[in-house]
Amino acid sequence: MVRKGSYFLGLTILVVLVSSGFNSIETKEVRGFYLTENEVVSYHVPSEDENEIEDETVVIGNAVPYVGRTFAGFKQAIAFKESRGILNMVNSYGYMGKYQFGKTALRCVGVYDFQEFLRNADWQEKAFKALLSINKWELRKEIKKYNGKVINGVKITESGILAAAHLGGAGSVKKYLRSNGRNGFKDGFGTSLKSYLKKFGGYDVSHVPANRNAKVKLS
Repeated sequence: MVRKGSYFLGLTILVVLVSSGFNSIETKEVRGFYLTENEVVSYHVPSEDENEIEDETVVIGNAVPYVGRTFAGFKQAIAFKESRGILNMVNSYGYMGKYQFGKTALRCVGVYDFQEFLRNADWQEKAFKALLSINKWELRKEIKKYNGKVINGVKITESGILAAAHLGGAGSVKKYLRSNGRNGFKDGFGTSLKSYLKKFGGYDVSHVPANRNAKVKLS
């Protein structure tokens, strides 16, 4: 999601370099966020049955499991980029959760209790999947037409397209692709669609259904 502004420029989250089998992550500074409660990071990793996903919750400073170019890896990468995977993070413009949803997007997928959303890891996962399904339906023609092509030096992939839609919306992605990269988009921090197309390209999101009416089934 688009993240704008910065109220708390001094907020710094330290992530240690980790050993073999995990990502080496540089120490980074997170701008424009505040925490509503204690810091909690929630990731989802494959179980022994590759068709199932197990939850794994870690705290800042611990190792974040690396799960490759799987769908679990895609979610992990998006979450880390958006919020460092912090479940209850809210930015200065109100975007919330580990995937940084705006209230309009949450209402679109059937979530109206925003405080519970910040506490509920299951709701956040379901909301992310529902929005992916909606964006996949909105961008189904673009995925078919542009997948595998190179625009502005970046190979276009289905996962890159869906990630870019998460950043700037499906409409912005359509404009970018149809203009051959001339009509770009950047969020309030200067993050571009091109960077998301590149950074999140090549993940396996093939099983995500295209559904214009996807909703979160709350439990």
